[in-house]
Amino acid sequence: MMETMTWLQAIVLGAVQGLTEFLPISSSAHMRIISEIWFGTDAGASFTAVTQLGTELAVLLYFAKDIGRIIAAWFAGLRDETKRGLDYRVGWYVILATIPIGVLGFVFKDEIRTMGRNLWLVAIMLILFSFVFVAAEKYATQARPLDKITGRDALIMGAAQCLALIPGVSRSGATASAGLFVGLQREAAFRFSFLIAIPAVLASGLFSLKDVFEPAGEGLAASGPQILVATIIAFVLGYISIAWLLKFVSHHSMDWFAGYRIALGLLVIALLSTGVITS
Repeated sequence: MMETMTWLQAIVLGAVQGLTEFLPISSSAHMRIISEIWFGTDAGASFTAVTQLGTELAVLLYFAKDIGRIIAAWFAGLRDETKRGLDYRVGWYVILATIPIGVLGFVFKDEIRTMGRNLWLVAIMLILFSFVFVAAEKYATQARPLDKITGRDALIMGAAQCLALIPGVSRSGATASAGLFVGLQREAAFRFSFLIAIPAVLASGLFSLKDVFEPAGEGLAASGPQILVATIIAFVLGYISIAWLLKFVSHHSMDWFAGYRIALGLLVIALLSTGVITS
């Protein structure tokens, strides 16, 4: 019999989603870890995907002017070649960057919901991918702002976004690291990271909406009001997180997040090894 989600679980997990979605520390890993440590179970991939709709609404609101300008420029550029400026190109770059994760997310949707949520895998990826952050910072030239982004940059960052299908990697961490490797400024890499996440996360959340009340496989069964409250909490805290992160990364490297990820990964491995939690 499927276990029913409590209101405490819904509120806590909504807060975790909002606080961690945009930071390069992997929101899916935190949802999985906190679910296991605090509640002794897995909230489920569907619940995670649906509450991400709240954080994506935060992105839409925070970047509303940019998004509106890009969409308008994209349609204008389709009709008139003389209007194909930066925003028109960025519109195409977002589409281009979304294709890889759209294809892989659909093909491996069942693996993502089951095998990909193993806590041993989560802990290992938290640690291993931290060294990618460190390498990206070490070799980054940060020579180009967002207005110098190219289609090649978009494709590379889009390919990196596919790694976010593995809990413990971090969508923003993977894409921003890729942006740093190709020479983008850190803040520019994070801004484009947020833009290319919008189509993928919205699609994932809407696709999972039908499963969240009766999860297939592992997961808690949540009620409509619980999903709504968790999503609202994720939205509010997600908006705050975006504003804080963009300010933070303009003056600080991702090494700070790498240190935190390594410590968390080692803690999870220790808890698994001693039998305090199960994978």
